[in-house]
Amino acid sequence: MNTHHTPADGWDCHVHVFDPTHPAQAGHYQPVLRDLPEIEHTATALGMGHLVLVQPSVYGTDNGLILRALAREPGRHRGVAVVDTAVTDAELDTMHRLGVRGVRFNLVSPVGNGPEAFRALAPRLKARGWHVQWYARADQLAAIADLHEGSGLTAVIDHLAGLHAGISAADPAWAFLERLAAQGAWVKLSGWYRLQASTPYEVLHGHIGRVATLMGEHLVWGSDWPHTAFEHDALPPYDSLWQPVVQALGEARAATVRAAGALLYA
Repeated sequence: MNTHHTPADGWDCHVHVFDPTHPAQAGHYQPVLRDLPEIEHTATALGMGHLVLVQPSVYGTDNGLILRALAREPGRHRGVAVVDTAVTDAELDTMHRLGVRGVRFNLVSPVGNGPEAFRALAPRLKARGWHVQWYARADQLAAIADLHEGSGLTAVIDHLAGLHAGISAADPAWAFLERLAAQGAWVKLSGWYRLQASTPYEVLHGHIGRVATLMGEHLVWGSDWPHTAFEHDALPPYDSLWQPVVQALGEARAATVRAAGALLYA
């Protein structure tokens, strides 16, 4: 454990860590070793000294891997867990001490939590100041806005809120994202290759700019490392996932996105 340095101040707000020896759920991809030191080394080279470790669906509600990773250097990184309604208050408190600040709901994978779990967990998440992170399609933004209305919980929407390259300027999803923005939601600028786009992702620049206009300062960036949509030996260059933010928003605005994790994950 290295406690004798000050990490760079940039935030990569969406990474995963994997260990093939950790029990994985059947029917998913088989993860290879992608551990915290590897992504720390990769991210630091781009000035991203803080990471948000997001529980991948392959491990279900067994958050042990990300909790052990967070414990390596307390206070440096943050986590987003996956829990079910049976989780105890003691377990949530332990997660909080280790740096967890949100719970992920996955409406894309069949193993994800749904609205019933949201309603059941909401009071306990709110009491800890946690947010709810959604992996969802653009046509599910309306349902998310309905759930969050009056809940007191902040929504964080993964992967450009699902606004893929085929979404038109008149699509109703934009109005629902505007409603979410009015509720205080955040969007992660991430997952370009999940959005009907390929490198260097210029087709998404207009969407990125429009999302930035709607969300104001409530934007963070995530690399989605180690990119489970790719073969493990053919990962996209790390900086290629950051460049669309700079190109779509300009250096000055991109700098605010780079640092915004310090606010969202305080």
